[in-house]
Amino acid sequence: MYRYRALQPIDLETLCSFPQNKEELYFMFPKAEYPLTPDQIREVVKNRLEPTVILFNQEVVSYANLYDHEGESCWLGNVIVSSDYRGKGVSQYLIGIMETIAKQKLKVKKLKLVCHNTNTRGILFYK
Repeated sequence: MYRYRALQPIDLETLCSFPQNKEELYFMFPKAEYPLTPDQIREVVKNRLEPTVILFNQEVVSYANLYDHEGESCWLGNVIVSSDYRGKGVSQYLIGIMETIAKQKLKVKKLKLVCHNTNTRGILFYK
């Protein structure tokens, strides 16, 4: 149903359409300014590992990356799902793929993340 691949330049405009408001962008990318632009993504990706998109058919529906790889741990960052695909299992697939990438490519045993305390939907999902 879903598949994944590395982020490509052609994906940037689509990713910029995912945050529906300032709050969603803050949850995804706290340092970004709304509306999200391809240049903001390009800049953050310079310091990220394994930027990854999830596809449904040929459509990009989700995105995440990894950062601050130290020893046996790293952080999951910039997680977002298209509003059209929320509640359809793509988040679970995305997290599973990012865990697999972290374990296989980076030899990580512990994947960490930050979820803002006002992001109720995210807290419930990650719990």
